[in-house]
Amino acid sequence: MNSNVLIESFAEFARSKNIDRPTMMSILEEVFRTMIRKKYDDDSNFDVILNVDKGDLEIYRNREIVDDNSEDIWDLDKIPLAEAQKIEPDYEVGESVAEEIKLEDFGRRAVLMARQTLIQRVKDLERDNLYQAYKDQVGEVVVGEVYQVWGREALILDKDENELVLPKGEQIPKDRYRKGDTIRAVVHRVDVLNGTPKIILSRAAPAFLERLMEQEVPEIFDGLITIKNIVREPGERAKVAVESYDDRIDPVGACVGMKGSRIHAVVRELENENIDIINYTDNLELYIARALSPAKLTSMKINEQTGRVSVFLKPDQVSLAIGRGGANIKLASRLVGMEIDVFRDAGDFEEDIALDEFQDEIEGWILDELKKIGLDTGRAVLAVSKEDIVRRTELEEETVEELFRVIRNEFEDNESDSQEEEAQNSGGAQ
Repeated sequence: MNSNVLIESFAEFARSKNIDRPTMMSILEEVFRTMIRKKYDDDSNFDVILNVDKGDLEIYRNREIVDDNSEDIWDLDKIPLAEAQKIEPDYEVGESVAEEIKLEDFGRRAVLMARQTLIQRVKDLERDNLYQAYKDQVGEVVVGEVYQVWGREALILDKDENELVLPKGEQIPKDRYRKGDTIRAVVHRVDVLNGTPKIILSRAAPAFLERLMEQEVPEIFDGLITIKNIVREPGERAKVAVESYDDRIDPVGACVGMKGSRIHAVVRELENENIDIINYTDNLELYIARALSPAKLTSMKINEQTGRVSVFLKPDQVSLAIGRGGANIKLASRLVGMEIDVFRDAGDFEEDIALDEFQDEIEGWILDELKKIGLDTGRAVLAVSKEDIVRRTELEEETVEELFRVIRNEFEDNESDSQEEEAQNSGGAQ
């Protein structure tokens, strides 16, 4: 392989990887100087001249001519007169010799190794460029094209065809991708595995919702409205606390837009995720009440030391406070940073069955676990999902399933007894 072929093939490869010319020249010179040092121990008296466009490479070894009997003839930058005159008969002691070194003089193995080194350096540079490009974009939205979809992740290509990964856990559960689809996601993090950067995207992170709202609501982009906190159950529901620094701007109305025009664009991008916009306040009690919207609270007791708050509602408001699958109370708890326990107003217990009445069938410590999270009646327990009870108590899934069965049976038995009693009363009346 001659120098032209080597340099041209490297230059073409480097251009395909978007490596700029100065960097390309630097890599080439460094690799050739490494070859020189391996063969001659020192490269300080060598000149390396490159022309990437023409594929030219010239290497010159500069040495000073000394007398054949001089003690300096073994110095790397000295050449005996007799040896110099083999290059040019007119040379004399004290002159300098510039001897051209051909690439072939390094040997075939060294040239092949140089070629591999050049390619490896470009790949290293490409990986470093990818890392540098994305490490500063964490939390920013990128647009990519779906290239391949696997069970656990999707491979996305950016505009420069860099490979980005969207794991299943960072997707919105309702997302369905096909090859060629264009998607938006936020750069979640940049991992480095064995020296190779791995760009992780996310559509489930709160930051994705925040960036979307910045794009749709100019007041947020301009800093007139601040997003104080975002909590999400991706694809299902989200709560966004916002605050306005301008008394003339209603932060909730600005985020929702005329007839919901602004928020609808965000909702569509998030696969119809319900988004509650909440007016942030430093008044914790008011903030909790707004976080549990649309439920209307009767009263609440806040224990800041334990980080728990007990809220009391009328029976028809309990299901609204808890939400489908416990989503509303779960998100409200995360939004305000406290565990919220829901209680019915005392006067409404007559329509329900107090948990203490299940003492014969349910162990006391299980009842105590339920009471800790504000579930003190049978209907209150049934209104919460099994997963939420498991998450908020020390109870195992099997225990909660048995618990549900016992409570449902009790309500069914009560209902049957009531119907029989009504039937008997009706018969007696006839």
